[in-house]
Amino acid sequence: MEIKRSGSQPSGKGPADWFTGTVRIDPLFQSKEPARAVGASVTFEPGARTAWHTHPLGQTLIVIAGCGCAQREGGPVEEIRPGDVIQFAPGEKHWHGASPTTAMTHIAIQEQLDGKAVDWMEKVSDEQYRG
Repeated sequence: MEIKRSGSQPSGKGPADWFTGTVRIDPLFQSKEPARAVGASVTFEPGARTAWHTHPLGQTLIVIAGCGCAQREGGPVEEIRPGDVIQFAPGEKHWHGASPTTAMTHIAIQEQLDGKAVDWMEKVSDEQYRG
């Protein structure tokens, strides 16, 4: 058994190459092999969002605070709220973030394939974000 105490892992700023706006990433866990799961709590300030990206083995988001948006390529921008669970299929191109006026925090869980959990792509334009 391993217990990671709250506050024992430093918060990090979401890199500008992968995010638009102010984003804080709080690591939660990284499983040891042979397990592949990694998890983080991610907080997006109003208007902040990820770039388009995919996950080789998919991703699950659990919204825990605020109001946000998520979109898969070719689909509409969807509102997401606390208690919502969003699952993206392996390789599904998507983005997620806060609403224009309200911050949003979600737990992000994904698995690594050959040590890689995400493939980052181009930024989400303001037009795409507004839907």
